[in-house]
Amino acid sequence: MTQILNADTPLILATHSGKFHCDEVFAYVVLRLALGLEAPGVDHVLLRTRQAEQLETAAIIWDVGGEFDAARGRFDHHQRGAPVRPDGTPWSSAGLVWQVFGARAVAALLAPAGAERYAETIAAELDASMVLRIDEHDNGIAADGPVKRDGLGLARLVEDCNPAWDDPAANGPTAGDAAFQEATQLIQAVLARRVESLRAKHEAMSVVLTAHGEAADPRILVLERGMPWKNVVFNHDLPVLFTISPASNGNWMVDTVPPEPGSFAQRLPLPESWAGLQNAELAAESGVADAVFVHLRRFVGAAKTRHGAMAMARLALAQA
Repeated sequence: MTQILNADTPLILATHSGKFHCDEVFAYVVLRLALGLEAPGVDHVLLRTRQAEQLETAAIIWDVGGEFDAARGRFDHHQRGAPVRPDGTPWSSAGLVWQVFGARAVAALLAPAGAERYAETIAAELDASMVLRIDEHDNGIAADGPVKRDGLGLARLVEDCNPAWDDPAANGPTAGDAAFQEATQLIQAVLARRVESLRAKHEAMSVVLTAHGEAADPRILVLERGMPWKNVVFNHDLPVLFTISPASNGNWMVDTVPPEPGSFAQRLPLPESWAGLQNAELAAESGVADAVFVHLRRFVGAAKTRHGAMAMARLALAQA
């Protein structure tokens, strides 16, 4: 396949014609990203057919052809003896293509941010959270029981891209081809946003762990920018009691840490004598001149400066 992919002539990528589903559209998006391809007709041809002699002209075929051979670029899952995941879940064409090209597709999406180092990790996360769901849906199974029809799920949104039965575009040799490209744009946008979300998560984890490692007091986590931090604290079992970070309004927040994810309690609440106080009253009670407020339930407070927020956290620790 490497020889074919390096050819000077446009690549031919092939899948079946007619009504399309999420798995083959997703696979096409992954291939385009991984191989650095643009729109059909520019550097590749998208061939949608069920004619065997036409399929054989393609460098890569998926969801049709009755063969799985990654080395030859064949990624069908409908034949007898089709491969299954280690847990027994049948692959769809999306899953089969993802195993070979997923990390490269993710790396292409991460390249503008210079974050390709996360490609393998994010590809594995997406396989478990997204691609597996596509495999299950396409094969009519689910790990937690019967497949539930989800009117807002990705598979249904792609299905809705197909031309209606009475649309002239639903018939003829190119039936659904234009709609397939519309679905491609939808899937690529969803995948790009999901990759970006996971990139941001990993970047935040790196920043949080670095900040905690450099902290003068491991119980106080100081972040120079607002970012997700709770999952990092829980997942890495950090002994953090207060997190200090800037707010969009210019104040510096003092956040308490719940004892476990989803809890509304705190490992250590802010002092009871500060509860519900604001500005001058809070400054007088706490001794922090620029203290702004403490919530009545004592899970969050704020000061006008980083120094003030740190003073509030240290006083809360001392009083405890």
